[in-house]
Amino acid sequence: MNIVRIGSKSISKDKIYQIIDEIMDMRSKGVCQQDIAQRFGTDRSFVSRLESLGEIRKGDSVAFIAFPVKNKQEIIRVLNDYGVNFHLIMTEEERLSFVGDRSGTELLNAIMDLIVKARQYHTVVVFASDKRSKLIEALIDCQVIKRNIGTSPITRDVYIPPQDVIEVLEALQYKREGQK
Repeated sequence: MNIVRIGSKSISKDKIYQIIDEIMDMRSKGVCQQDIAQRFGTDRSFVSRLESLGEIRKGDSVAFIAFPVKNKQEIIRVLNDYGVNFHLIMTEEERLSFVGDRSGTELLNAIMDLIVKARQYHTVVVFASDKRSKLIEALIDCQVIKRNIGTSPITRDVYIPPQDVIEVLEALQYKREGQK
């Protein structure tokens, strides 16, 4: 049993996790926050706050960033099928060119422009190395869904299974264009 002592109280973390699972299961089945709050002896605002803590998508706009990607065109087709609002996908060669073909000031300005653009979206999905994913999350300062495709530094293109991208988009309840 996973128990934590707080002052004179003993708290079962397992019990908390079980209750949270029950609450989320009930909400996903359409039970209103008020009914759940009554069942668990709490108030509706607690249920609302609980949902807010785990929320990964609030609005409709989604951006996608990935590098270095071996099957860039295949991933772009998937993103287009789902109507993703913005994407920045680079192969390793394109990434090196992006960095190497600019002066320090030009590079900084280009990166700042991309950050400003990405911040316009409610959710940004990132497929990149572990360190790059964390850096992007810190710079963008919005909801970021990360999928690490390797350990930094990655020096060659990585194949991203299109199904991995589809799973993330569908988990965000993003629909293919034309679906209702």
